[in-house]
Amino acid sequence: MAISSDNSEQQQEMSTLSNRSPHHVSFIDDQHQQRQTTVNIDGPSSGPRQGSISAGEKSGRFFVVKPSDVPDINGNDKVNGSNIATTESEKTPLQKEADISVKFNESIFEETDFAARNVLDQLYNYKGGIVPNAAEAEKPSTARQSSANLGTIFGVYLPCVQNIFGVIVFIRLFWLIGIAGVLQTLLIVIMCSSCTLLTAISMAAIATNGIVPAGGAYFMISRSLGPEFGGAVGILFYLGNTFAASMYIVGAIEIVVKYMCPETCRLFGNDVEIPSVAFNHYRIYGTILLLMIGACVLIGIKFVTKIAPLSLFAVLLSLLCIYAGVIKSSFSPPDLPICLVGSNPSHLIKSSVLNNDVMTYCRPDKWCYEGNKTKLCPLYSSICNKSTNTLCSKNDYIENVRIEQGIPGLKNWQLSENLISHYRREGEIERDIRGDSSFEVVAQEITTFLILVGIYFPSVTGIMAGSNRSGDLRDPSRSIPRGTIAAIITTSIIYLSNVIFLASCTHSSLLRDKFGDSINKQLVVAALAWPNKWVIMIGAFCSTVGAGLQTLTGAPRLLQAVAKDDLIPILSPFAKSYRGEPVPALFLTLFICECGILIADLDKLTALLSMFFLLCYGFVNLACALQTILKAPSWRPRFRFYHWILSLMGVLLCISIMFIASWYFALVAMVIAIVIYKFIEYKGAEKEWGDGIRGLSMSAARYALFRVDEAPPHTKNWRPQLLAFLNVQRNDEDESYALRHPRLLNFLYQLKAGQGFVVAASILEGDYLDKYQFIEPIRLLLKASLTQAKVQGFAEVLATKDAEDGISALIQTEGLGGLKPNTIVICWPVNWKKDYEAYTADSFIRTIAIAEARRCAVIVPKNINNFPDSKEIQDGTIDIWWIIHDGGLLFLIAFLLKRNKVWSRCRIRLFTVAQLEDNSVEMKKDLEQYMYQLRIEAEVNVVEMDNQEISAYAYERTLKLAERVQLLKDLKLHDKELQLQPQILMESLLNNQRQSIDGSDDQYHYTFTPHQLENLKKSVGESSMRKMHSAVRLNQQIRDRSHDAKLVLINLPPPPSQQTSLAAFSYMEYVDALTEGLHRLLLMRGSGREVITIFS
Repeated sequence: MAISSDNSEQQQEMSTLSNRSPHHVSFIDDQHQQRQTTVNIDGPSSGPRQGSISAGEKSGRFFVVKPSDVPDINGNDKVNGSNIATTESEKTPLQKEADISVKFNESIFEETDFAARNVLDQLYNYKGGIVPNAAEAEKPSTARQSSANLGTIFGVYLPCVQNIFGVIVFIRLFWLIGIAGVLQTLLIVIMCSSCTLLTAISMAAIATNGIVPAGGAYFMISRSLGPEFGGAVGILFYLGNTFAASMYIVGAIEIVVKYMCPETCRLFGNDVEIPSVAFNHYRIYGTILLLMIGACVLIGIKFVTKIAPLSLFAVLLSLLCIYAGVIKSSFSPPDLPICLVGSNPSHLIKSSVLNNDVMTYCRPDKWCYEGNKTKLCPLYSSICNKSTNTLCSKNDYIENVRIEQGIPGLKNWQLSENLISHYRREGEIERDIRGDSSFEVVAQEITTFLILVGIYFPSVTGIMAGSNRSGDLRDPSRSIPRGTIAAIITTSIIYLSNVIFLASCTHSSLLRDKFGDSINKQLVVAALAWPNKWVIMIGAFCSTVGAGLQTLTGAPRLLQAVAKDDLIPILSPFAKSYRGEPVPALFLTLFICECGILIADLDKLTALLSMFFLLCYGFVNLACALQTILKAPSWRPRFRFYHWILSLMGVLLCISIMFIASWYFALVAMVIAIVIYKFIEYKGAEKEWGDGIRGLSMSAARYALFRVDEAPPHTKNWRPQLLAFLNVQRNDEDESYALRHPRLLNFLYQLKAGQGFVVAASILEGDYLDKYQFIEPIRLLLKASLTQAKVQGFAEVLATKDAEDGISALIQTEGLGGLKPNTIVICWPVNWKKDYEAYTADSFIRTIAIAEARRCAVIVPKNINNFPDSKEIQDGTIDIWWIIHDGGLLFLIAFLLKRNKVWSRCRIRLFTVAQLEDNSVEMKKDLEQYMYQLRIEAEVNVVEMDNQEISAYAYERTLKLAERVQLLKDLKLHDKELQLQPQILMESLLNNQRQSIDGSDDQYHYTFTPHQLENLKKSVGESSMRKMHSAVRLNQQIRDRSHDAKLVLINLPPPPSQQTSLAAFSYMEYVDALTEGLHRLLLMRGSGREVITIFS
């Protein structure tokens, strides 16, 4: 016997570690360090045994042994002729005889795909949805793309700040203040910033609810709202980013052409102030700048990340210079004179009229003196030589001409002068006051609060710059919320402070000078800045170029993410990458951006792209609100500062701003989104991402199921909920499956006007454990067949040892709550006489009996292969043979079929059977009235027959012929209670009939069959012969009158009460004789309750 000690255990542990194999793991769970467990594998030895277990291993750690050291998992204790032995001292209190440590061989678990190592590897390398599904798991693994591994500051915060500080803050913000006034401008800034802040909060919650790979906002929306919404919004957001790059580039060129070098950079035309001339400059220079930025992006995101801080530094330096200029203006405002004429309103004179010398030529006199020369003053010649002027006096003098400082500074507080708005139409200087654009600054377009919101909003739309680069972030879930919210807060504070400072320092007339015409084409913010205006010029140019650079970096990655999801097949080429860069997507982005540059009108671009961004922001908020309200178990964001009310506020704010800014552009954006949504839905985006729309559907279905009472619905709400049994045949050669009666699905489609659900079921005979691998292929076949037939329904496959038991189980248990099948559809077994036929006579009749016990209606199509498909339009008649009252099922099914295009051209003919003693004329009149009250157009015919000719129906447990006649007469009553309760008469007649039948004797049972099947033909009694003869006569009546009918509907005779093979054989023979020679036939049996009513 081997002896184990602490020293030997330590040696064994080192030996075990040195011989570790990755395949075999043993786990020892022993909480008592004093106990020693010995495993003898190689036999007795005087030295330290390789089988001893260390104290550390007893404490519950994994240890690995070589494959040869693993005991037989099948229970064989001998390994290499040795036994596993334990000593009496090694027993624990829980072990009566021995304590054997079993080493598990992990290889027995590696045969499946669920080994822990494989599962963790799949989860770690997963790139698709929130969790990998079967389809995506089967995709071949590709090499992981290299990531830039960016952090919060350089990956999210700085790109967002750079994107938000675009062209608007430098060349449009002061003009917004002059037009809207301080109060309304603050409202615009707060409203737009609140929209982006609420969106950032929702985005933070979504981003921290799991891993966010490449795609950013698109990934969040698509995985939260489904592929249709995600694809639609993703494409629009991509277009928004691309046109935003166009806006930034055009804005940069405008700064260069109009403010930095208006003379030097002129290519053609005499005046860049002419819109057509300016736009042509924008197109040429913008294309050149686009190619330069595109080359930088093509080099790679790491290069962009390195050069982006340079432009951002210039932007921040420009903002600091603006604040420095504001402070300096409090004691030494800049010298920026402007020329004003008149009062209430004041006319702001263009500096070009004054030869760009305001101090010299802004004077009221007619004549000016230059040395010894006298000439006509330019201001007088521009104003007074016009016949329409009202500013010149009769004594050659211009009234109320004055020079004022355009930027009085904080020293001369201007905030109170700039509080109110000055909205104008084109050509006006004030509301309803026209101006002369030849010498004074006038409005160049109509301005309203709504228009200004649309113009300003793009200045806050850079909040997705970080999330668009989520694939290049080290930790997107951490960086996106922190960087985005910090960037929004930073830029919002700067915007709000700029509004206050610009309004406090600048003259109100100068703020309304959009292009600096009164100050020699200078930017107002550049004139205010300290120490030099060129700091602002360069900063504004770098700001717009940097924002365009960031946008062109994120937009191709967004398009690539959409293309990789394969939602829109035409985009699949753009899913490729070269050196980790989305080069194909970049070239498409550059092309679309060039189209935006060719538009060249900055204000039109801002209004259009605002819609795209707002749609994206709205859906981000909607996704967060939806996930929060549904309280899905997978919704566990680490970001806690969110609420569904805030998200809904964000949704409403986005929609409001869309229609405030431009209602027609909003409608255009929504129409584009709907078209893309329907296209993706039409193409069938087979993606299961666990999105919130599916969760919403589940919640709505759950709520509806609870609302639907399990009791039978009211007659007015009854509709056929179909459970159709289909036989599936297996082809042993290619191991495939095929439907035996595929045209049954066409019939189900033609009944879709009933607006009920359809369950296509198939029974797989055999033990479940032997057949379960065949269930899914058959279910997929049924589902594909339903889709091909355009039937919206469910597929169900049940494996049972007996087909009858399977049918019974489905009829009893199919459905949920109040949503259960009420109509069974089963084809007539044509070859029922053959023993090998799946649906024998016994099983068929048993199915009808089970449906009757379950109070379900039964529809039995006969000659189903003769039924038309969905393209064969029928023109003829649908004949109803109403022999017994079945609750109106015959009428309702005929009406529903006629609403389908296949049967829409057919007329309905109703044939009812009357006894010889009945008044046929009166019955026809009553029945026509009844059909009129049912709102069903039908031609009524009464056929007189003897009782013997309809003997098969004489024992039906519903209304008899006499009661049916009484029903038609009672329908003429005008009792108020009957009007309120249309079921009273029907149910009372049914109950009376059931009571009479329950008390009946055996004469009311179907007993026309012999006792022995072998002696059937020999032992046919007089009664059976008479009943068969009546079936032939009734069949002859039907064939005579309905030989040219496109479809015949007839009551299915009640099944025999005696469940014997002889009875079943006789019943099937009778029905065959009854329906012989009919091309298309529907046999129907009611559920015992009314399914159609004459009342509204």
